[in-house]
Amino acid sequence: MPLLLGCVGDDFTGSTDLANTMVKQGMSTVQLIGVPDAATKLPNTAAVVVALKSRTIAPQEAVEQSLAALGWMKGHGARQFFFKYCSTFDSTDDGNIGPVA
Repeated sequence: MPLLLGCVGDDFTGSTDLANTMVKQGMSTVQLIGVPDAATKLPNTAAVVVALKSRTIAPQEAVEQSLAALGWMKGHGARQFFFKYCSTFDSTDDGNIGPVA
């Protein structure tokens, strides 16, 4: 099964909620915690959700981690991408949701 969807989440809870919703709708989904490295194996799945803590860190670090996760997903053949961010916008004072998006 080709990897169809790669998701980057800005926190663990929302990422877990997203993965759960996709599984409930019948999409095989794997959730990873933190930016995966080159040695991280991905089982046969339609979607992957990479859960980060990027909402509460410095914006530049949030961008770097999100781009690293995106690059990893692209390297595993993901064809579509989704950025899950917190709807309450409780990011740092300087913000990081906009720079990551």
